[in-house]
Amino acid sequence: MTTPHQQQPPLPQGPGGPLGTYTSPIAVRPATFRDALASEWTKIRSVRSTLWTLGILLVLLLGLGLLIGFVVRSTSHDTKDTSVLVLGAYGVLLGSLCVITLGVLTITSEYGTGMIRTTFMACPSRGRILAAKAVVFFLIAFAIVTAGATIVAVCQNAMVPYGSTPSGDEWLRATVGIGLYVAMLGLLSLAVGTVIRHSAGSITIMIGVVLLPMVLALFMYTDSLTDVRNFLMSYSIPSQMISFYGGYVTSSGPSGWGSLGIITGITAVALGGAYLSLKTRDV
Repeated sequence: MTTPHQQQPPLPQGPGGPLGTYTSPIAVRPATFRDALASEWTKIRSVRSTLWTLGILLVLLLGLGLLIGFVVRSTSHDTKDTSVLVLGAYGVLLGSLCVITLGVLTITSEYGTGMIRTTFMACPSRGRILAAKAVVFFLIAFAIVTAGATIVAVCQNAMVPYGSTPSGDEWLRATVGIGLYVAMLGLLSLAVGTVIRHSAGSITIMIGVVLLPMVLALFMYTDSLTDVRNFLMSYSIPSQMISFYGGYVTSSGPSGWGSLGIITGITAVALGGAYLSLKTRDV
């Protein structure tokens, strides 16, 4: 037994340092944004919800799109003044619900399981985590929706030879444009999920955002509400999606690229709010 005034003898030295200590052979370096991207990519491709939501998304995009093309080919020949690309809007409208669900689950699933604590311990920079989730999710959603919309557009154009020949801009809006829009809608869902931190609540809010304006507009019959009804119909999310295919619910309202600018601005504000929520609230 030693007294407080006695000094401990020095540890015996070895070739790698003092004996009894451990030095990792792996080089230690600060975590980077690339590491956060790799982590989020591993998470999103490892959970079953990603496989299910993206699988259902492809079924709706391809299955419903090809089915409608077959039905139109079999029953209608009076489409000479309409681009057949508009037929792809049906599958995208329903498939966007899958993208909304996946966007919410990208963040809320970690809150539900408690893994978000491990994530923040591994990377204390919460802004980096949110940015990595947003980048990984956006690229996946954009790639899947754009690929599916392109396949449907090509098949429908071949199946229904009665419509007008689509221009280059129409092709771009019906493939890349709609892919960007739906991916942005998914990012908006991710931001809402970050603030709400509850899967069912966030999905319910997003479905309301998508469907409620158009549903309300359908019940506004009086003349005094005409302007409100037209505004809700023109700026509702389904109407903005249809505008990418050259179809318009009302004569006014944004076009395809204008709709993309609107959803991008709203999503940027929502992501800013999500970042402040992560910075100011506890886990």
